[in-house]
Amino acid sequence: MTQDLKLSRRGFCLCCVAVSTFAVSGGWLSPRQAFAKAQGIVDMIRDEAAKAPIKVHEARAGVAILEGSGGNIAVLTGEDGKVLVDGGITASRRRILDALAGLGKQPIVHLINTHWHFDHTDGNEWLNAEGAVILAHENTKKRLMTIQKVDAWDFEFPRPPLAAVPSETVGDETSLKLNKSTLMLKHHPDAHTDGDISVTFSEANIVHTGDLYWNGIYPFIDYSTGGGIDGKIKAVEEILTRVTDETIVIPGHGQPLSKKSELSDYRTMLVDIRGNVARLKAEGKPIDEVIAAKPTAQFDAKWGQFVIGPEFFTRLVYHGV
Repeated sequence: MTQDLKLSRRGFCLCCVAVSTFAVSGGWLSPRQAFAKAQGIVDMIRDEAAKAPIKVHEARAGVAILEGSGGNIAVLTGEDGKVLVDGGITASRRRILDALAGLGKQPIVHLINTHWHFDHTDGNEWLNAEGAVILAHENTKKRLMTIQKVDAWDFEFPRPPLAAVPSETVGDETSLKLNKSTLMLKHHPDAHTDGDISVTFSEANIVHTGDLYWNGIYPFIDYSTGGGIDGKIKAVEEILTRVTDETIVIPGHGQPLSKKSELSDYRTMLVDIRGNVARLKAEGKPIDEVIAAKPTAQFDAKWGQFVIGPEFFTRLVYHGV
């Protein structure tokens, strides 16, 4: 990844800083303020996750969403046990267990990772100890088997314990029958990372997109582990072909209960900004001139008010076109 994309170590997962500070201050921190507050970033995230409440959103047909520990966690509860999509952050363990207990006495039996990032897989080890068989795309397993350096965060993740590594993998697409539900797992290559999968609960008409979709927020694209703007757009377009106006869409980050029209707006934002940046880059403009041209301006009021601001998102897109 180019130096233009480098974000300081303090920039990693600023959503965790912003969310926790909102509750205290009554307003969002700017990225600059969040940078100033963040210190030992992974420890900070764990500390915040240990204190943040877990909010339970009931969806339908036995599916609920847990918000407050890294990425949004979907839970399917039924006679076969509890199936989780993403595992959050380990420091939230007690609060996650309390939230799960409120959904029923069934044991945790399966965990599906939508991709390898820390805020979605840090809970793998303890969930495995609770009885969860971990399933992910084969590229996610490969990422979790070795040290991973995310260049844009300027952070290196050590190899996790073997218990945190998925024991089962999927390729392009597969289906599972659990709790009288059909779960469709679809790989979306070269998108947020190289191992992203969406998980569709067919009978419930619910889809968990992982970090392919950030609701109302400019998303991160991890080029250092196989992501790309074009793959992200393609993934969103593919998901849009599978959903209806009645589908509940669960994003990786942002308000957990979303819908097709909001996902479509997200796709429009990605496509239009990509076109603006690509045109300026094709004219030979370096990154600083592209940023100065404000290619994201029409979307900033809605999408650029959180962790990844207009300048950084422009750099992400510029890198991929």
